[in-house]
Amino acid sequence: MQELQITNKINPWPKGWGQKTSIMGVINLTPDSFSDGGDLNSKKKVLDQVKHFLCNGVDIIDLGAQSTRPGAEEVGSNIEKKRLIPFLKLIRSEYPEILISIDTFNADVADEALLNGANWINDVTGGRRDKAILDVVSKFNCPFVITHSRGNSKNMNELSKYDNVLTDVKSSLEILIKNALEKNIPKKNIIVDPGIGFSKDIDQNLEILRNLDVLKNLKLPILIGASRKRFIGQILNENNPKERDIGTLAISCLCSNFNIDIVRVHNVKMNYQILKVADRIYRQ
Repeated sequence: MQELQITNKINPWPKGWGQKTSIMGVINLTPDSFSDGGDLNSKKKVLDQVKHFLCNGVDIIDLGAQSTRPGAEEVGSNIEKKRLIPFLKLIRSEYPEILISIDTFNADVADEALLNGANWINDVTGGRRDKAILDVVSKFNCPFVITHSRGNSKNMNELSKYDNVLTDVKSSLEILIKNALEKNIPKKNIIVDPGIGFSKDIDQNLEILRNLDVLKNLKLPILIGASRKRFIGQILNENNPKERDIGTLAISCLCSNFNIDIVRVHNVKMNYQILKVADRIYRQ
């Protein structure tokens, strides 16, 4: 239990939580992520990226070792851990106070990551894929991001038919929240994410963004992860995900206006700068 105690020494909530739009910076350790797969393929590159994020206002970093883009192959938890754990240990040793989230839907990956210094679990299936992840989160008493999605990377684009996307997403999130609470995950540890881009088309994504107040009725912190996603590229006629940062900034400003708690982004510096201004307008 010594490792568990070390993990829990860090306050898992960002400074100013709930008073500003906090920033989660994405670090993909995969060769096939849609935006930056394969970019961070060495210890030096990963540490340089973490340092860059920290110098530019990041609140929490989100490490992922399994791509969740449409069409991605699942590599299995063993490969996921081999990709993830060495970098997690490296980052934790270099930056003992940084908040680290793990983007995984596998319970054994979450368990090993939390034993080695992770602070949050960010599950794009909200516990739907591997229900044992709820037991892991409960054991470690850590923040847990519950995301709305359907199916998996192979079939999610075929599962975008809704009676009403707003009410259907909210109802699904309510079921996932109930499942978490029944596993003794405290309500104070739950963050909800409507899953922009997951089993949703462009119009459905925009409908959710226009109506973020509907999610406020859940009375839980909200995370929005729209950074560089395909629907932004459709609007901008921009195929290169790395050229979608300006469109991402528009959504970050919207999130500030709605008092959203956290945005998950790739370009931390640009989002920090625009949110510094937007929060000054909307939240002060």
